[in-house]
Amino acid sequence: MAWIHTVDEADATGVVKEEYDAALARAGKLYNIVKLFSVRPKSMHAFVELYKIVMHDPDCPLSRMQREMIATLVSKMNECHY
Repeated sequence: MAWIHTVDEADATGVVKEEYDAALARAGKLYNIVKLFSVRPKSMHAFVELYKIVMHDPDCPLSRMQREMIATLVSKMNECHY
C-alpha cells in the first residue's frame, strides 16, 4: 500500500482543521480518506462537498443503504481498503 503524507490532527489549521472538525462531528472519527486530501485543502473541501451530495442528498432515488452497498462493492472491486 502506498504511503502518503497527511496533515496530523494536532497540526491542522485553517480549512483542514475546519474539515477535520466537521468530519469528526459527522462520523465520530477521522477516516483516512478525509486525511488523504489534507495536503490539498481546496481539493479536500470539494471532495467533502461531493461526498455529502452523493451520500446524503435526500432527493436521490437510492436509499442511503443502497448507496453504501454500491460504495462498498466498488471499493472491494478496486481492492480499496477504505
